[in-house]
Amino acid sequence: MRNVLLWILAFLTTVAVLVYQRITGPTYEKRVKVEIAGETVSAKLLRTHAISADCPVRVSVPDPEIEGYVAYKRFPTEDPWTRLDMLREDGDLVAYLPKQPMAGKLAYRVILSHRSQEIVLPSGDPVVMRYKGEVPGWVLFLHILVIFGALFMAFRTGFESLRKQGKVRRMAFITVGFLFVGGIILGPLMQKYAFDAWWTGFPLGKDLTDTKTLFALLSWILALIAGRGGRPARGWYIAAFVCTLIVFIIPHSVLGSELDYSTLEQPEQTAFFKNSTAT
Repeated sequence: MRNVLLWILAFLTTVAVLVYQRITGPTYEKRVKVEIAGETVSAKLLRTHAISADCPVRVSVPDPEIEGYVAYKRFPTEDPWTRLDMLREDGDLVAYLPKQPMAGKLAYRVILSHRSQEIVLPSGDPVVMRYKGEVPGWVLFLHILVIFGALFMAFRTGFESLRKQGKVRRMAFITVGFLFVGGIILGPLMQKYAFDAWWTGFPLGKDLTDTKTLFALLSWILALIAGRGGRPARGWYIAAFVCTLIVFIIPHSVLGSELDYSTLEQPEQTAFFKNSTAT
């Protein structure tokens, strides 16, 4: 009965961590809601989009007297802000941010106005949008499935290691297998499709998604090495469990791939402002 409860606890913990990853990561849309002219206005401002098309910025504004525009610039650059007027589509105000190369980013804000009143969305820092290549559905599905399995087994093994007589070595081997396939094989494959780079974490870059997966994997490998030959290594397994929990609490895609716009040729930079009016 205790084993069943531990499997259920591991499953629930895994789901909770993955939901947390989803809602805290920098690719999750920015939800905003404000009042203007006595009317509630809401929007989901996107923070990731495919390179194959311009990115829609859509705000639900039924009142036809409310107007708006988007101010945007390449990120991180010293470019001046560029104005993009919003047009009406089915009761919404809509503008389309120009598509960018892989890992290109745009910082943007929405400015709504009604007579003398003006509202900026969001009220704080601008939203940062990152463009990525299309990832085949089968790659995305396998990556999510295997990473779920890796986290599930890491938590189940960790809970087992907290028991004084817990048998964790076989579970730890399975955990390492999932982490290796999900993070070292499928992870770089995802990265290649999305940003045309196999690995951008330590020691080649600063991508925390790659780096944290690597450190989680290494922590479990060290635990297995410490426990070889039947040696007591309960503390090592607990440490690997804690390390995995810490690295997966770090939001997904933080310090991810980012295009250096200074490396682009001048014609491509100039084209960025074509048909736009600077604010």
